[in-house]
Amino acid sequence: MTDHAYTTLEVSRADGVARVTLDNPPVNVLDVAMMGDLRHLLGSLALDETVRVIVFDSADPEFFIAHVDMSLIDSPDAFDGFTADLPPGVNVFQALGELLRHQPQVTIVELAGKARGGGAEFVAAADMTFAAVGRAGLGQVEALMGIVPGGGATQLVTHRVGRNRALEVLLGADLVDARTAELYGWVNRALPADELAAFVQRTALNIAALPEGVVAAAKRAVPLADLSEGLLREHDAWTSTFVRPDAERLVRGGLAAGAQTREGERDLEGLLRGLG
Repeated sequence: MTDHAYTTLEVSRADGVARVTLDNPPVNVLDVAMMGDLRHLLGSLALDETVRVIVFDSADPEFFIAHVDMSLIDSPDAFDGFTADLPPGVNVFQALGELLRHQPQVTIVELAGKARGGGAEFVAAADMTFAAVGRAGLGQVEALMGIVPGGGATQLVTHRVGRNRALEVLLGADLVDARTAELYGWVNRALPADELAAFVQRTALNIAALPEGVVAAAKRAVPLADLSEGLLREHDAWTSTFVRPDAERLVRGGLAAGAQTREGERDLEGLLRGLG
């Protein structure tokens, strides 16, 4: 199969494994271009019976997906082009997670760097995640912007780690290191950084080499959580906080202070807390 011309993704296929490398400088924000590329790619791969496993990694060792593009506060209609075919009861950010969750292939995130906000939601929607000790980090920073997550985190993280730890993640709004994420169940394993890529590749190839029908049967047998009601509640909570004056002040203040630059994103939590 010939791949679509993606502007934010690099895609390769071999031995039943599709490797998708995210490449959207400077810090891999989830913007309109990346959203469109990911939606198209997942739809295309869902029809490709030669692919049994999809591995997502990043061209940037520091950042997997930084978060949703904060500059879109000035373009509130930017994602409207994706709303025509949304499943009932979900917004465009939730729909990306649902698309990933329902992918027929096994989906694996090779997390070598940081993923916050919509990036952490993408990670939580994948079937498996393996994270690099000392480098990987997960964070839901939305509370520091005066909002709650709107792309599935309230449901996905709760399903993975339980309500008490989910509230810690969502309201504590700290960057969670790989070892803690493993302890909480947010990721499958934390691995030494120099062993991560080889482990993920071996796991992906082993799964892809299973006899015909095994992957599909396992994914049918291990049920997905029904998040439909929870996603509606999350969307209502997100929209109700997003319209508050503090949200606009903090998002704009964050951008002015260096969010979405490499330096600012290294300690985004500290940057946002400094806005008061």
